[in-house]
Amino acid sequence: MKKIIPVIMCGGAGTRVWPASRETMPKQFIALLGETSTFQQTLLRLDPEIFDEPVVVTNHDYRFLVQEQMKQIGVSGDIVLEPERRDSAAAVAVACEFASQRAGDAVVAIFAADHAVRDVDAFRALCRKAGEAADKGFIVTLGIKPTHPATGYGYIRPGALVLPDAGVAKVEAFVEKPDLATAERYIADGYLWNSGNFFFRADVMRGELEAFEPEIAAAAAAAFARAGRDLGFLALDKDAFGRAPKTSIDYAVMERTNHAAVIPADIGWSDVGNWQAVWELSDRDKNGNAVRGNGVVMDAGNVYIRSDDCLTTVLGVSDVIVVTTDDAVLVLGAQYGDKVKQLVEELKRRKLKQAQEHSRVYRPWGYYQSIDGGERHQVKRIVVKPGHKLSLQKHYHRAEHWIVVRGAAEVTRDNEVTMIHENESIYLPMGSVHRLVNPGKIDLELIEVQTGSYLGEDDIVRLEDVYHRA
Repeated sequence: MKKIIPVIMCGGAGTRVWPASRETMPKQFIALLGETSTFQQTLLRLDPEIFDEPVVVTNHDYRFLVQEQMKQIGVSGDIVLEPERRDSAAAVAVACEFASQRAGDAVVAIFAADHAVRDVDAFRALCRKAGEAADKGFIVTLGIKPTHPATGYGYIRPGALVLPDAGVAKVEAFVEKPDLATAERYIADGYLWNSGNFFFRADVMRGELEAFEPEIAAAAAAAFARAGRDLGFLALDKDAFGRAPKTSIDYAVMERTNHAAVIPADIGWSDVGNWQAVWELSDRDKNGNAVRGNGVVMDAGNVYIRSDDCLTTVLGVSDVIVVTTDDAVLVLGAQYGDKVKQLVEELKRRKLKQAQEHSRVYRPWGYYQSIDGGERHQVKRIVVKPGHKLSLQKHYHRAEHWIVVRGAAEVTRDNEVTMIHENESIYLPMGSVHRLVNPGKIDLELIEVQTGSYLGEDDIVRLEDVYHRA
């Protein structure tokens, strides 16, 4: 069997698992289950005997997170950058262009970066079957055998077997998310959940896109043809990609094609769509309680606690989810999991920064974390990875004072370059041109004290930047 080219979709925001997941660090990059992120778990499921090197489709904001997390688990591959979000059909069209460059009849698999699979061996066996069926011209999806009448998933009605030896059936219909009564009927009638995983030959999918959505196919082809390399990333052309209409691959192709096929899958799959799903996938005690981090439950059942720092306790209240971060707390009735997205929209309406930003903000060189702030001051903890450097920059409205607490810092201040060691500090006057570099082999940690009339992140004038940021 020819190797499958796996394409990982890695651009979602994951607002239903707020406050752990936010725009600046969405759920696919968080260790929600186990010690690795769902993105890393997705990559690690790809058996190299079945799959070629992965292609990750993401956006400019997440490119360094993707790169770092791949490096952490020793996985190499191509990272393709979408200039804006155009939904899954455009991403699949780009995947066809990329795969066709390797081989015209290449078999492609589309996976989401934020799904969980418990039975990895069964998953790999089904991928092999799906790849073989795709090579024969079918567009194959894994249809998950339902465990309950879920109203949050789309469903698939399987028809007659088209490849009996592989258990591959024709897709009779894709149907929308049902109400509870309809979901119960679907399960009784043998319907399957739509997992959103697809396998196809690149030339077959490209032909279907050209037939059903020629604007998307043309935009993707042009965006790929005009793409440029930037720091090892493949950046799609913005103008061309922006001409692709926004629609999902389900609407664009799967509901219209005659090539759709499905393989029933019993692999312990979940899209980890809300906190209730996280609780269901977690190890629980005899009372149904699951605690991740610093938490205690007493006289209660079916409780989920997640708290990395602050001690979080639940006493005498059952069927509740409590998620504590350093700047927000969510207390959620388990049955209201799908309403968290609406809560986040309300927080955005009230212009609360916690809706989208963590107090810890990741950058390609490391991260900074807000510690304290007032009208004319702000205190941050800054961590710079070995060998990395911040941009050469200046500020019009603030001065900065850096105190090194770990490692050594090479500091450029106007025309001088100084080494600052642990327990030493340096003052950067307003308007001075400065840069911070970690020349060492361990993380550089420092405390930054900002003072001035305006302390926003947009008061950064970058004069030179190795990461090519504006």
